[in-house]
Amino acid sequence: MHTSIRRRSTATAALGTALVLALAACGGEDGSSAEPAALDPDADLGQQSIVVSNWEAYMPEDIGEVVEEETGATVEVTYHATNEDMVAKVTGSGGEGLDVVFGSQPYLEALAKAGMLAPLDTDFLENWDNLESDATATAQVDGTPYWAPYTWGTTGICYRSDLVDEAPTSWYDLLEPTAENRGKVTMMGTERWAMLPALKALGYSVNTTDEDELAEAQELMEAAKPNLLAYDDTTFYERLISGEATMVQAWDGWCNYGTAEDENIEFVVPEEGSDLWTDGIAVLKSSENKEAAHAFIDTILDAETHAWVEENILYNIPNEAALDEVPAELTEQFPTLGERREEMLSGENMTDVGDDAAAVYNRIITEVTAS
Repeated sequence: MHTSIRRRSTATAALGTALVLALAACGGEDGSSAEPAALDPDADLGQQSIVVSNWEAYMPEDIGEVVEEETGATVEVTYHATNEDMVAKVTGSGGEGLDVVFGSQPYLEALAKAGMLAPLDTDFLENWDNLESDATATAQVDGTPYWAPYTWGTTGICYRSDLVDEAPTSWYDLLEPTAENRGKVTMMGTERWAMLPALKALGYSVNTTDEDELAEAQELMEAAKPNLLAYDDTTFYERLISGEATMVQAWDGWCNYGTAEDENIEFVVPEEGSDLWTDGIAVLKSSENKEAAHAFIDTILDAETHAWVEENILYNIPNEAALDEVPAELTEQFPTLGERREEMLSGENMTDVGDDAAAVYNRIITEVTAS
């Protein structure tokens, strides 16, 4: 088992006004139905070079060397801190200078609808069949795959079992904490995830575009704010380790970083349900080296390479062949990677809500955090 922990260097920002404006600036029209140029099965990959943008430490450091050794193509890696940074890279110059990007589903979906991603040709991905069908189904726009699922997970409550009288079971445990937990709970500050607890507590979809439902969620969030320690998307598990917080809203993988240091830190999906988010790998429509881009993705989807992700980042991977490579002691230590994996899969798939609704989500979290 690997002992080092790798993760995204910062939280994923939700699909908000910045992306809406960026896509509008690049046209924002649906180009997903355009006929793509056919890939060349005889292309000399040794003559192709690609630039990949990813979160730092979100894939093996030597992936470029592995790709070049196996395919001949060369790989340059750049980094983005958030999904919005990635979108700015893509839309700022029409994607010029980039070939492959890693991003979260709502962002990739929006980029695909705006005609900025190339559909994947799975005939060039020998390892595509390693992926679980539930995951590949979420990677489609109008029935066509536009990204390869890389990691997936859910959102819940991460808590110190030794510091709470009763284990949390509901989103209301964060929204309306008991006296002993007031001032000791944190919630996320990025739009889609920030609104998830209130929406689910009220029985609404995480993808709702109904303004009345969103307004009701805003009221619940505003009432919850005085009881919070902080809005925190990055250091919440460290607050648990120190004891500053007793329970926090968290992604399952990030809760595992806390569990790795303190076995009293546990994770629960509230009874009202949660999300199923996916991060994926996409090829830009503007790429002139799409054969090498596909070869890069196929290398990632290899069982041994993809298993590295779960072992080092502690996030679930949607790769059935790779799961067979993951050491049993890892899934025993982290239940979200093992016996409780099905709990994650029962979450509601988080999707792109469209420009108008995205602007509403962004306005609400801005008003809540500023109030």
